[in-house]
Amino acid sequence: MAGFGDILKLMSHAKELQAGAEKMKEELPKMEFTATGANGGVSVTVGGDFSVRNITISPEMLNDKAFLENELRDALNSAYASARSAMQEKMRGVTGALGIDLPTF
Repeated sequence: MAGFGDILKLMSHAKELQAGAEKMKEELPKMEFTATGANGGVSVTVGGDFSVRNITISPEMLNDKAFLENELRDALNSAYASARSAMQEKMRGVTGALGIDLPTF
C-alpha cells in the first residue's frame, strides 16, 4: 500500500507532466518543418500542429502531373516525419525526467 509520501510524490510528478504538456502545446504550433521533393521541384512547409503552411512548386513541375504528385507526396511525407520526430523528442523531454515512456504517433 502506498504511503502518504508516495501519493505526494505522484501528485508532484503529475503537476510536472501537466506543465510540460502545456508548454509543448504552446511550442509545437509555432514550429515549422520544410522538406523538398527528391528532385527539388516541390517544397512543403508544415507546422508542428501538422497543418500545411506553404507549398512551392517550380513551373517546370507543372508539365508532368504524375511526377508533380509524387514530388508533392514525398515532400509532405518528409515534412510530416520531421514534425512527428520533433513532437516525439519533446514528449521524451516532458516524460523522460519522470521515468514515463508514453507512446507517440
